[in-house]
Amino acid sequence: MQFAPEAQILILNGVILAVAYLGIYPSLEEKTLNRIMTIDLVLSALAVFVAGALFWGSGVPFSMLFFETNWAVFTIVTLMVMEVPLFLNFAKKYGISLFDDDQR
Repeated sequence: MQFAPEAQILILNGVILAVAYLGIYPSLEEKTLNRIMTIDLVLSALAVFVAGALFWGSGVPFSMLFFETNWAVFTIVTLMVMEVPLFLNFAKKYGISLFDDDQR
């Protein structure tokens, strides 16, 4: 079964986020914003690397509803959009402060 290119990227992003938010992040001994951001940077690079392995040089356009873009922009934007609600829920559940208390 062949999936549309957009679906392939969305599935890739979904799997990476599922592993992160159901496995990696809950198992962290110290759940801090800096620690999560560091791991998230690595996972985001993994998503871009895998998407690049699939679509680099293919010229396949990716639809972002109102415009078309390349695989890299599509991967990064959809990963961010998918992750924001997951991160906010995780931060609330584990009491992770999004802002330094001294700056309030």
